Amino acid sequence: MGIFDKIKHAIFGEAVAAPATPSATPAPPPTAAAPSDTPASQQVSAAAAAIDIVPLLDAAVKKSGQKLDWRHSIVDLMKAVGMDASLAERRELATELGFKGDPHDTATMNMFLHKALMKRLAENGGKVPAELLD
Repeated sequence: MGIFDKIKHAIFGEAVAAPATPSATPAPPPTAAAPSDTPASQQVSAAAAAIDIVPLLDAAVKKSGQKLDWRHSIVDLMKAVGMDASLAERRELATELGFKGDPHDTATMNMFLHKALMKRLAENGGKVPAELLD
């Protein structure tokens, strides 16, 4: 299990983490003639099924008893969910998430990690606030 999967599991829980994995086959692009093959009711229920990460992470911060800013800091997010936020762990996560920069430039790497993690959580069933996906 990779670092991302551990974070996802820590946030979503075991019951949700496994089925939230996207399929390996990408969906075909929609055509102009047929806006969607999925009925609107199914689209709405899929959106409703997304797991809101905000209350989960806020609760994790509260439980930790520390003042952590998970919305802006990958280190604080990892600490909030009880993970090792060491440089070695973050470098491993950077490799998993496709960081192409200098792994010794930790400020740049950490900013990349936070944004990439938010995007990946959203792709895997997480409801992530829009301002965290920018």
